[in-house]
Amino acid sequence: MKIAITSASGQLGAAIVKTLIQEIGKENVIAIARTPANAEHLGVEVRKGDYNNRQEFNEALKGIDKLLLVSGMDEPQKRIQQHRNVIDAAKQNGVQKLVYTSIVGDENNNAFSPVVQSNQQTEMDVRNSGLDYVIGRNGIYIEPDLEYIDTYVKEGGITNCAADGKCTYTSREELAQAYVQLLLTDELNGEILNLVGEGITQAQLTDYINRVYGLNLKFTSISVEEYKNERQAALGEFLGTIIAGIYEGIRIGANDVKSDFEKAAGRVHISPLEMIARFHKNQS
Repeated sequence: MKIAITSASGQLGAAIVKTLIQEIGKENVIAIARTPANAEHLGVEVRKGDYNNRQEFNEALKGIDKLLLVSGMDEPQKRIQQHRNVIDAAKQNGVQKLVYTSIVGDENNNAFSPVVQSNQQTEMDVRNSGLDYVIGRNGIYIEPDLEYIDTYVKEGGITNCAADGKCTYTSREELAQAYVQLLLTDELNGEILNLVGEGITQAQLTDYINRVYGLNLKFTSISVEEYKNERQAALGEFLGTIIAGIYEGIRIGANDVKSDFEKAAGRVHISPLEMIARFHKNQS
């Protein structure tokens, strides 16, 4: 059985490839990347596949039994056709099963909603493909917050517009474990699963970071408008709006959802404190 992972040069794709190798051996894992050289370190066969190029995916998916489609990072409207290129090539090549990495979030009420809408359109395209499928909806990764710690220290704390909304954080390592199980077992075919951990507030997140890193950061919540302006000034209009939308989503409860992680992975999701401790250990 040959299993292919798209966007294998990205952080989530690479984590899934590494976890899958441990289960079925590297000879059965195919990495697909827009720039193959960026995935060669994974030690498996790498095939070229750009989401914009249907023909490349027609070639990349030859002889593939199961496929994991990692959601693209382009603008929301562009992603829909990009993902369709992969789905159509999978159908043409007789791929038996497609697993898609979607996202948790509110589809209407904040600046992150266009991203959620585009993912949900792909969910519909996957469901209508005629292939066996499973859809995972990823929670927000905890890693970017932890990669930002030097900035938090410099600024003396964490500031955003999430107020006391809860966020069910996950990590790429945890997601890799869940997606490998969804690829290998067929009991959950046809389901949509929230791949998230325990819901915590930004104040709790700050407390956990302080405990693991020995810091004394404070959490400050500001208005959505103020945070959006600040992020746009720092990151540019497109990315700044998206980031502000993510935290606005947390504020309104869009990221406090029921977890299906144990159902998917066969074990409970590790705690936020444990995720932070593992990240810290891996960095040091």
